[in-house]
Amino acid sequence: MSVNDWEMFKEKLFAKSNINLNDYKPAQMQRRITNLMTRHGKATYMDFFRLIETDAKLYKDFIDYLTINVTEFFRTPEKFVELENKVIPDLLATSPRLNIWSAGCSIGAEPYSIAMILMEKTPTVKHRILATDLDVEMLTKAKNGAYSANELKNMPQARLAKYFRESAGSYNLQETVKERVEFQRHNLLLDKFESGFDLILCRNVVIYFTEEAKDALYRRFFTALKPGGVLFVGGTEAILNFRDIGFQHYVPFFYKKPER
Repeated sequence: MSVNDWEMFKEKLFAKSNINLNDYKPAQMQRRITNLMTRHGKATYMDFFRLIETDAKLYKDFIDYLTINVTEFFRTPEKFVELENKVIPDLLATSPRLNIWSAGCSIGAEPYSIAMILMEKTPTVKHRILATDLDVEMLTKAKNGAYSANELKNMPQARLAKYFRESAGSYNLQETVKERVEFQRHNLLLDKFESGFDLILCRNVVIYFTEEAKDALYRRFFTALKPGGVLFVGGTEAILNFRDIGFQHYVPFFYKKPER
């Protein structure tokens, strides 16, 4: 496969999907795409592009494959314990109505987990929880609020019983939780950011981003946070240059914007 073949594929994919593969680590992304190409008997990137251009289901599967939609409720439970018992109480002490952004929310498990915590801590307050993702299909699933047992494997049993109703092997989230989250399609690498957030969660989203793309993203998150706001990242995504960006170390994998 030639360099020109890869460059043409990236250009065509960007025109079709608005996903810019130049922001992703080339070796890892080429390996993932080549694996998928081989399964479908295609030898070049442009042969594969022509296939996904004419097969709507394969194109959807390909976008899902690229955007790595793997998540579950209360993912990494020990970090959610810190979020619930330390981070959110600290934020509530200065902002009684929180403005929260779950960036790369996938099927909605993360923002709904936050909604449950806040419903229990401040039952009379309706905080704003914005949840965004690039993948429209994932956003549709999130809004629907039906989940498998595997997606709920970290869910405390008391919360499972309180917030879900089982039907034919599927667990359906109560409307009182669903109505607390606002879903929007958003491209983290291209679209504008809102500002004034108390808490931004971006976990297990940037795994294949280049270092330059990650640095630019974290700097934009810093700007989007209000003073004293917190960025929560994934367990393999420690920000090594967090001080250069302006963050203070707060709790492992939580980074705080200074008060002033």
